[in-house]
Amino acid sequence: MNSNPFLAASPTVSAPSFYADRQAAAQAVRMALPLIETAMKDPKVGESGFLYIVVMDPASSPVRDQFEEAILYEHSVGDPEQWDADYASFARGKAYLSWRTGLDSHLVQTVYPQLLQKNDSTLWGTACLDGYVVAASGANPWYDEAFAMAVAACLKAIVKGRALSEPRGLTL
Repeated sequence: MNSNPFLAASPTVSAPSFYADRQAAAQAVRMALPLIETAMKDPKVGESGFLYIVVMDPASSPVRDQFEEAILYEHSVGDPEQWDADYASFARGKAYLSWRTGLDSHLVQTVYPQLLQKNDSTLWGTACLDGYVVAASGANPWYDEAFAMAVAACLKAIVKGRALSEPRGLTL
């Protein structure tokens, strides 16, 4: 047993982000959906017609948190019953890699392959934007990456707006 009461015996979920909560993530996805849904009509974007999005809690850390507990929000575009592949699993694998490394999955695959571990996804299509990690799967990977970046940018804007309009003041 740990003698220090301030240290957890095993990894625990950190306090979630105050401004980047589940509602903010859902709002960010809703904001990006018109772009995503319009783009997905073009077969050059991807032929599946489906997309799965995973948004990670920016206040979480792979050092102390479990991956599943650090997922802030997930969203499916298209009916999962009609999927021809497990896009949710692919997106989670991509999200895990980027959450663990803090790097876009394409960057890990092409520039930093030494960071890959045995069970890591070799797919790419994520965005790491100032601590915001978003993954998408279902389109061509360069579009997965673009859709993830759109969601991450929307979430960043929502959080900035919340932080500026809802001053927390000094807390002790």
